[in-house]
Amino acid sequence: MTLSFISKVTVAALLMVGAGCGTGPRRAAPIGEAYVGPAILKIRADIPMQSATVATVRHGDRLEILQRRRLFLRVRTPNGAEGWTDDRQLLAAADMAALKELSRRAARMPPQGQAFSFREMTIHTQPNAHSASFITLPPNEKVEVMTHLRTERKDLPRTPLIPPAPKKAKIAHPAQARPPRYPVPPMPKPPAPPSNWLDLSKTDPDEDEPPEEAPAEPEAKPTDDWSLVRTATGQSGWVLTRRLVMAIPDDVAQYAEGKRIVSYFPLASVMDGGEKKFAWLWTTSESGPQPYDFESFRVFIWSMRHHRYETAYIERKIHGFSPVLLLDVDYAPPSRANDAPATAKYPGFSVCMEDDSGQRVRREYALLGNIVRYAGEHACEAPAPPLVALDNKPGQATTPTSQAAPAPTTGETLAQRVRRRLRALTKGLFGS
Repeated sequence: MTLSFISKVTVAALLMVGAGCGTGPRRAAPIGEAYVGPAILKIRADIPMQSATVATVRHGDRLEILQRRRLFLRVRTPNGAEGWTDDRQLLAAADMAALKELSRRAARMPPQGQAFSFREMTIHTQPNAHSASFITLPPNEKVEVMTHLRTERKDLPRTPLIPPAPKKAKIAHPAQARPPRYPVPPMPKPPAPPSNWLDLSKTDPDEDEPPEEAPAEPEAKPTDDWSLVRTATGQSGWVLTRRLVMAIPDDVAQYAEGKRIVSYFPLASVMDGGEKKFAWLWTTSESGPQPYDFESFRVFIWSMRHHRYETAYIERKIHGFSPVLLLDVDYAPPSRANDAPATAKYPGFSVCMEDDSGQRVRREYALLGNIVRYAGEHACEAPAPPLVALDNKPGQATTPTSQAAPAPTTGETLAQRVRRRLRALTKGLFGS
């Protein structure tokens, strides 16, 4: 055996070993994509909860879907780790885009005050308890409240994470008519009516009719009030309103009289004994669902004489709508002098509410020191509701719409309408 032959065999063997070492297990092709919903999500080695954690991903991370087993998905993380998770913890691409659009809209909305929670606060992607909670804030961390929304408590429609398989086109085969093996027998003649069918068709007007039952009122469906909030980092999401506490000072909040503070705003400030005291505007509402956002607003000023907060202005029993705006308003103070100043700008606010005719108007108020004065009004446009995806097809984000008005009732039951039409029919046919 020559030396050249041995060298050739050695080189061939080395190439085969190198090729075998470079060929690893083939990676499974993805069948879909999803995004992490919660703030932190652990990917497990297997489906059971006791399985070891193979990777930890965060909200917004893109995952490749490799396999489905009922409600569980095998996914691949951005760093290549593969494991299992619950599909309820994931968001479709359309849901992630809707969440980003929600944050974009919330960035342009005027805040209605700050709030906090005495315990950990979870922020959801949608105003629904079944939606993913993608932010968890520690107790007493403040967020800005943007608006409120009352929604019906129900299951959340899910956007499919895996696209459906394309349907195969069915080939239509022309049906060939086959002659029956045995002839079809003729149809029998219908039976003759009874001889006294006219008497049977008559109704006795003196016949006692059963009492009519009143229509049952539709059962009220449970609802929840949600608040759209914005964190210090600019992320926006939904929180149950009952878990929020508005961050207005306690020496003002004690006058709420059991009502819920919807929004609050600092108007001006004074110094008393080296301590800064603000004048506050707030709106409040009774508990329970209402077709408006608040029913009263009130201005508190700091009394330098009594060293306490006192009411400078209040309006009750109104139908007010968010948002309340802080702005400089035009106001001409009344004066008896001929050289009275013309209209000037004063710090103030505006409130959107219904007038006596039911039309929405935005009324402006000027703050003149410790005095609040009405400064005029103009038409109020209802703001566009925030983006949600509840009563829509999967993957389509929309805005909540008002419920349709029920159809008018005629006051006549179904049995009464049937009897009336039967009497008219028999009278037209037989004159009885």
